[in-house]
Order: sequence, then C-alpha cells, then structure tokens
Amino acid sequence: MSLRIVTAHDPRVAELLARSLASDPAIERAVAAIVDDVRARGDVAVGEYAARFDQRQPGADGGFELDRASWRARAATVSPAVDAALVVAADRIRAFHQLQVEPDLDLDAGGVRLGLRVTALARVGLYVPGGTARYPSSVLMTAVPARVAGVGEVIMVTPGASAETLRAAELAGVDRVFELGGAHAVAALAYGTTRIPRVDKIVGPGNQWVAAAKRLVFGAVDIDAIAGPSEVVIVADADAPPAWIAADLLAQAEHDTLARAVLLTPSATLAAAVAAEVARQLATLPRADIAARALADHGAAIVCADLDQAIALCNQFAAEHVEVQVGGDDLGPARAVAARITTAGAIFVGRWASEAAGDYLAGANHVLPTGGAARYASPLGVYDFRKRTSTIEYSAAAAAAHAPIIEALAECEGLRGHGRSAALRSGPGRS
Repeated sequence: MSLRIVTAHDPRVAELLARSLASDPAIERAVAAIVDDVRARGDVAVGEYAARFDQRQPGADGGFELDRASWRARAATVSPAVDAALVVAADRIRAFHQLQVEPDLDLDAGGVRLGLRVTALARVGLYVPGGTARYPSSVLMTAVPARVAGVGEVIMVTPGASAETLRAAELAGVDRVFELGGAHAVAALAYGTTRIPRVDKIVGPGNQWVAAAKRLVFGAVDIDAIAGPSEVVIVADADAPPAWIAADLLAQAEHDTLARAVLLTPSATLAAAVAAEVARQLATLPRADIAARALADHGAAIVCADLDQAIALCNQFAAEHVEVQVGGDDLGPARAVAARITTAGAIFVGRWASEAAGDYLAGANHVLPTGGAARYASPLGVYDFRKRTSTIEYSAAAAAAHAPIIEALAECEGLRGHGRSAALRSGPGRS
C-alpha cells in the first residue's frame, strides 16, 4: 500500500475536506433506549447493561465502584519506566494548565459596579476508554485541568481499568473510579443513580455509542464535545524529512480506520518520497492493517501550487492536529506559516515538534476539536471546568440616572413593567 498523491484541484480533495460528525440513526435509537432505561431504573439497569455489553458483574457491595485499596494495589503494579513517564507528563500538563486560571473581573463606572465571578464546577465525570486498551494519557489530559480549575469532585468511569489508567488517576487527583463503560455509564453520570452521583459535566473520548449518549444527555449536563476520528494535516516544504513525515502520518493512521492523515506540500518530489517511506514503514507497524485502511480511505499527499495554497487548504480542513515542517531547523519560517493557520486544534511548529509529543508529554491538552470543529472550538482546558457569573451593583444615584434610559428601551420593546421596575428606584413620586 502506498499513500496516494493528488494535486490540489483533484476532486478527491473535496472528499477529504467533507467530514461529518453525524451519527448512525440505528445507534442513536439504541442509545436513546439505554439512556431512558438508566434514567428510569437506575442501578438495576446499569447492572444489566454492564453484564450484557461489558461482561461485568457488580462487586460484593452490589456496585461498580473500585475501592481505594484495590485501586492502589493495581496502580502499584505499573512498571517503573511507565510510572516515571506518567509523573513527568502530569507535572508538565499541570504547569501549562495553571496558566489558564482566569481571575475575577471588576469594573467601577459611575455608581455601577460590574463583576464577572469565576467558579469551578462542583462535580465532573471523566469517560476513559478501557477494556483491552490503555489510555492513561487521556486520564491526565482530562483530570489534571479539572483539578487545576478547582472542581470539587472528579469521578472517572472506565470499563476494566488498567494499572496504568489507575496510576494516572492517582497522579491527576481523581476521587472515585467506577468500572463501567458505554452509553449506560454516560447516562448514569448524567442523571445519577443511588450509587453513582450525578455530575455537572462529562468529558472524554469514546466510541460511537458513547458519543451518541453524550449528545443525548447534553442539556441535563454539559459535555466537552462530540469527538470524531483523529486527524492530522502536515504542511511541509521540500526540505522536510520524508521519513519523519511518513512516521507522523502513520502515527495518526494507526489510531483508527477512520483516521485522516494528509500532507500538503508544494513539492512533488517530497510527496513521492513520503509515499515511498509510508510503504516502507507500514510493513513494520504492528497496527499495519488499521493504518493501511485509514490511509487508503482518508489519506493523501496533496501537491499544491505553493505554500499559500497549502495554508489555504489547511485552513479549510480545520484539522485536529496541524504540523508545520518548513524552513528546516530555522523556526522563523515555520512560525510565520503557523501564524497564518487560524483553524486548528493544535499546531506543531517546526520539524522537531511531533504530534506524538503533544499526545503524551508536551503539556498542552490533547483533547482537541475534530471533524472541522476547529473552525469554532478550542482544546480542552481549565476554562471548560469553570463557569462565569455576572454581578451587578447600583448606587441610588446611578439607579435614578439610568431610570429614564431603561424606561425608554423598555417602552420600545413593549415591556412597560420593566420600565416601572427602574422608575420606582429613581426617586419619590415615581410609579
């Protein structure tokens, strides 16, 4: 298998740009039934779905919460190398996210004091994929910002928590762990059961069933986003190393058969060299079947007229991850190109910044908008776990001075009661 090479005007480019986060109607219907059932029957329904979908039975206490002693015992089996890596990653993620803490705002103007008070959510739920997979990085990327934000209680649900996932939960400050997954876990977090507390917000990635459940419970709780397949766009010039670009494309493609991995370059020579490298490296990849399918269906090296066209296409794509590999070791050209990319979840500037570093260690969040949502959405951050409340104070003099203006606007909108509310505060004799 080799990466297909096309020009920027090839009709297949439009197909690559046209992604959709629409869900399968059959899955939506099935998930709606599960959500309604959990809402109605609580823990009984949760137990039935856990047995059916996860082959999991409740513990001795009748629930699915992992007791602290078992949690610690499992977490302690992590290898020293992985443990050390998790500690470093947690520290870096925490340091960067502490910069995102917003202060309260106050404005005093003519007897009116306006404020914006920022407070943390009381309780959040983290969905972490589990089973045969291990995603400790997802725990760090969701739980650490929640803790930095000051969230009162952090609850994690995951089907079959691995030792690495539990160690990450310890380091990140997770309070409680429930070994549950799927739509029933999302519904339990959204509406609460006798054993599983209701949360204010649910964050974290999952499969189509989890995404559908998050979509359905939104409104009862807040959610971070509906995550789609992972994606990377690499903008590169002729001096970029083909082997590195090929490795970065494959790193994205091995996630999922629906993953998208695209190279944008004005160099046909580079495109051909990258395609050859992809074929060579693919043969040694353990998840070669997945990566090959993803590249065949959703990958390409697109030869552009120049870097300007590559940047324009990159902004149209609005990718989750964008790498800018131009200018060799000189970061100046890469920074200049990156400054012109306005729709991306994360931008990796220069050849030394790999998307894999962002996934695990750099410190910026790896929970990013997908499916073109980078046009309007942002990476997960501390701000996602905090809410803002306006405060308004008036002096008597300011209330009197503003009353005629308020009355005029209220009369304009046909809301005379609003005008009277202001007029009564403007002085004696007003009614």
